[in-house]
Amino acid sequence: MKFVVNLYLSPEAAPGPGSGREEFLAVAREAGELIGGHVLADPSVSVVVRARAGAAEVSEGPYLRAAEPLTGQYLLDCPSLDRAVELAALSAAGWPGGVEVWPLMDAGGMEM
Repeated sequence: MKFVVNLYLSPEAAPGPGSGREEFLAVAREAGELIGGHVLADPSVSVVVRARAGAAEVSEGPYLRAAEPLTGQYLLDCPSLDRAVELAALSAAGWPGGVEVWPLMDAGGMEM
């Protein structure tokens, strides 16, 4: 099963030493469960696209309102949700805004 791990953090904060990020990456890589990941640019350079009256309305930053913006994501391929949560928990302390684990679906629906 594939999972996306969303990382939330205020723009002013940064995960520091002891955040668990390195351990998460090492364990997930060694197990062959890390497909990839990325960090998002500062929210001030984001663009929001909404449908309004049948037309696309584009506004430049800031991002959609949230207490802590999405700052990065990892893509995992794990045998179960429990395993994805186990991996995400390794770095949860470094992301005070939270770490969210979502199962991914393909065109056929949930990959179970």
